[in-house]
Amino acid sequence: MRNAWPCLLLVAGALCAGLADAKAEPTRRVVELFTSQGCNSCPPADRLAAELAREPGNILISLPVDYWDYLGWKDSFAQPAFTARQKAYAKARGDMQVYTPQAVIDGVTHAVGSDSDAIETASSGSLRVPVTGQLAGDQLRIDVAGSAEKTRPAQVWLVPITSAASVAIGRGENAGATVTYTNIARDLRKLGEWKGEPCKFDVSAADIRKLHADGAAILLQTSEGGLPGEILGATIVTLK
Repeated sequence: MRNAWPCLLLVAGALCAGLADAKAEPTRRVVELFTSQGCNSCPPADRLAAELAREPGNILISLPVDYWDYLGWKDSFAQPAFTARQKAYAKARGDMQVYTPQAVIDGVTHAVGSDSDAIETASSGSLRVPVTGQLAGDQLRIDVAGSAEKTRPAQVWLVPITSAASVAIGRGENAGATVTYTNIARDLRKLGEWKGEPCKFDVSAADIRKLHADGAAILLQTSEGGLPGEILGATIVTLK
């Protein structure tokens, strides 16, 4: 299958169909799709995202960016924090490649977001720390296991998500199209630090739902110099 050429953003200088059920199978891959309603190369990647989210063991998160808003259509889900995360990944890798649709796999490698073969082969195999989440009443209880391996300290992140939403795009490069987005990030929230020991967090499910989210992804991710690194563990939980 031929993939649409990605919309490329040049960065000068040095500069995380419905929710997948992570309980049935250990997480083997986290795919963060940086996409935009204003990019005409993105709809094929958005369709692939729905397929990836349904595959057992995958965690797919769509993170809409805002740098194509000037093309005539303001992305209704985009947040500056998601653009900043994509740029931080590019700086951490050292390649400065920022484009849409871009898939970042396990926090380490990247591929064109509509290239299923490249995404399939890009997994780092770094997801070795069990992370679980369970809804108990109005609390989302998160457990992060310890590790006997020598590993870098990491941070625990909560990403509230909307499992699916369709948008009728009125202007810009995708004018007239209705695109369905999968596991749309609504926020990025740091819960705390992890230093190799087991840890627990309780998060209000009501607070997550206020963001029009019906689920949440939890990421255990290394960081160096304030830049995101490899993802050591992850899970996804429905709040329906």
